Amino acid sequence: QVQLVESGGGLVQAGGSLRVSCVASGLPFSRYAMGWFRQAPGKEREFVGGISWSGSKTYYADSVKGRFTISRDNAKNTVYLQMNSLKSEDTAVYVCAGDYVLNDHIWTTADLYDYWGQGTQVTVSS
Repeated sequence: QVQLVESGGGLVQAGGSLRVSCVASGLPFSRYAMGWFRQAPGKEREFVGGISWSGSKTYYADSVKGRFTISRDNAKNTVYLQMNSLKSEDTAVYVCAGDYVLNDHIWTTADLYDYWGQGTQVTVSS
């Protein structure tokens, strides 16, 4: 059974930092492209960033570029999202997603991900 479990969300002041994690089980994690998405109340789900299975490639939405960093530890089946210089508009539920890939790809589209976590709430107070 495949599971993606996020943790590390919480309340942080604007300008602060937070790191959220996603632990995967039940799948060959080192062959999975991973992505982070977020959804704020009343808004569409938004792609935040993605990382290839090797970790050598990353891609970010313009809204977070230069502030957020995605990394992974394949030995721990974990992908991380380091968020710095947080803004109130970053408030959302952050969800990780995974997709088995044959090459070192990154997907930016939600439809291409097969597995999803439940999400972790990140709230940025201004």
